[in-house]
Amino acid sequence: MLADWSKDKTFVYGGREGKSTALFNAGDCVFHIASSASAAQIDKALGAGKAGIAMMPYSPDVVPKPQNSIIGGATLWVLQGKPAAEYKGVAKFLSYLSSAPVQAKWHQETGYVPVTLAAAEVTEKAGFYKKFPGRDIAVKELTLNPPTENSKGLRIGNFVQIRDVVDEELESVWSGKKDAKAALDEAVKRGNELLKRFEAANK
Repeated sequence: MLADWSKDKTFVYGGREGKSTALFNAGDCVFHIASSASAAQIDKALGAGKAGIAMMPYSPDVVPKPQNSIIGGATLWVLQGKPAAEYKGVAKFLSYLSSAPVQAKWHQETGYVPVTLAAAEVTEKAGFYKKFPGRDIAVKELTLNPPTENSKGLRIGNFVQIRDVVDEELESVWSGKKDAKAALDEAVKRGNELLKRFEAANK
């Protein structure tokens, strides 16, 4: 569907990882799919309340009803093999970072999803969602239905490289070089090769 839409410019590919937000902010497109983290940037560019926020679209021809979306965004990693005292510091930092007041502030100022429902509740009680309608949509998407095996989120080796492969293959569809099935099949093949490489390097 998107491949067909790209032919007559109903769908315009604006680039990877939020690069298309500039097209939306400039008024060059009226509908934009982006990270919730772009909400504050869009409000700043257009003015609060000028853009509506809705759940991700879905096709009832593919699935009868929408499932919860999966989490994206940045991650924090803690490495093994460090002195015990350092892990006490790590625990204190992670406890602080995940506390409801800190997460609520982070969520409200950036648009990123808070890591706890408690932080979302703090935000709601503060009247933030009434003042900025739609900023709770990402939380609702993640909690829409109980997650399935395929909607719990990802933790795979060579994730960044595999994401690049998927982007490259989809870009070949948007540019008309491949049909959707050929590109997705190639993404699976190349992604599996990267997974095997990761497994071999981490045995």
